[in-house]
Amino acid sequence: MMEQVILFTIILGFLITVLISPLFIPFLRRLKFGQSIREEGPKSHQKKTGTPTMGGLMILFSITLSTLIMTAKFQGPTSTTYLLLLVTLGFGLLGFLDDFIKVVMKRNLGLTSLQKLIGQIIISIIFFFVLKQTGFSTEVAIPLTDFSIDLGWGYALFIIFWLVGFSNAVNLTDGLDGLVSGTAAIAFGAFAVLAWSQSLFEVSVFSVAVVGALLGFLVFNAHPAKVFMGDTGSLALGGAIAAIAIMTKFELILLIIGFVFVIETLSVIIQVASFKTTGKRVFKMSPLHHHYELVGWSEWRVVVTFWTVGLLCAILGIYVEVWM
Repeated sequence: MMEQVILFTIILGFLITVLISPLFIPFLRRLKFGQSIREEGPKSHQKKTGTPTMGGLMILFSITLSTLIMTAKFQGPTSTTYLLLLVTLGFGLLGFLDDFIKVVMKRNLGLTSLQKLIGQIIISIIFFFVLKQTGFSTEVAIPLTDFSIDLGWGYALFIIFWLVGFSNAVNLTDGLDGLVSGTAAIAFGAFAVLAWSQSLFEVSVFSVAVVGALLGFLVFNAHPAKVFMGDTGSLALGGAIAAIAIMTKFELILLIIGFVFVIETLSVIIQVASFKTTGKRVFKMSPLHHHYELVGWSEWRVVVTFWTVGLLCAILGIYVEVWM
C-alpha cells in the first residue's frame, strides 16, 4: 500500500504540472511576466530575455495539491505535512514578492537583501517553535560516527542558518535551463528514500510530490526553457529541502546530497572574498555554472554534468546513512 501511494504521488505531481503548464505559461506571457537577464551575465543568455518566469507557482500548486490528496487518501495530513507546506509556501511567497517586484514593478533588484533575510528568519523561527512544541530532538548527528551534539536552544540558530542558507543556495544555482529542476528532483528523491527508511510516511510523500512536480516542470524548463521557476520556485525548494533534512534528522547529510548547491554557493563566496581582498577573480564568473559556460562548455553539457554530480552525491548520501 505504501509503495503504491509513493508511486501515485509522483505520477500525480508530474501530471498536475504537465497539464497546467500549457495553460499557465501563455497566461504569464500575456501578463508580460518575462525574465530580465543581467547585463553582466553571459552574453549568450541575453536571448532568454522575456521568457516567462514565476513558473514556481505551478510547482507549488502541484506540490500542495498532490501532497494533500495523497496523504488524505491514506491517513489524512497531520502537523508534519502542514509544517512542510508552511515552510515551502512561506519561502515561495517571499520568492513571489521578489519576482513580482522585479518583473511587474520593474525594480530589477526585487526585495532588498535585508527584507528577504527578515522574511526567511521569521519563517525559520516559526518552524523551530512548532517543532519545539512536539518535543523534537535538538541533537545533530555527525555522519559516519556514533556521536551527536545537543545544541539545546542553539538548535534554533542552526535551523535559521540551514533554512536561510539552503534557500539562498538553491536560488544561486538557478541560472541555467533545467539545472535546479534536475538537481533538486534528485536531492528530494534521495531524502524520500531516507524518510522511507525511517518510516516517516508523510515526509516521504511530500518529497516525492516535489519530485513529480519538478519532473513535470522540467518538460517545459529543459533547454531551451519555455518558462523559468524564478525565485518563487527556487527559494521554496531550498527551504523545503532544508526542512526535510531537519525533520528526518539527517541535517548534515544535506551537505552531501545537496553538494551541487553547496559548491555553487562556495564559488560565490570565494569569488567575492578573492576580489575584495586581492582584486583578482578565481573563476571567470560565479556561480560556478557560469564559469564552465565561459570556458566553452555548452549550457546543456554544464547542466547534465551537474545533474550527474548531484546523482552521485545523492547515492553517496543514501549509502552513508542507510547501508553504512
